[in-house]
Amino acid sequence: MTNTVDMPRLRVRIDLAPGSWMGPGKAELLERIQRNGSIAAAGREMGMSYKRAWQLVEAMNGMFRDPLVERTRGGAKGGGATVTKAGERVLAAYRDAVEAARRAGAGPIEELTGMLRDVPGET
Repeated sequence: MTNTVDMPRLRVRIDLAPGSWMGPGKAELLERIQRNGSIAAAGREMGMSYKRAWQLVEAMNGMFRDPLVERTRGGAKGGGATVTKAGERVLAAYRDAVEAARRAGAGPIEELTGMLRDVPGET
């Protein structure tokens, strides 16, 4: 069951080119890689396999001129991953777009919410 405390919510997916988009999942993955320094740890936190997280990183790296994530192979200290300056810029631009959409959509979303049928058991 959906948690109505988080409702309404606006989810923004930006289709940049055929087959190339930036959305909340990719943005969250970048943020978690930035925080953890690891693709595997970021994926685990999101409930996805390393393979899936790596596929998303490869997709993002392939979408833009410059890579968003750089991976270092294991060694004495083990491997890791770093969000590049390009990745930071992409993430900031995506977050700015989401915030602009949230502000622009606030009135219409409030209007839509006001037209909803009452949900049994809620006040």
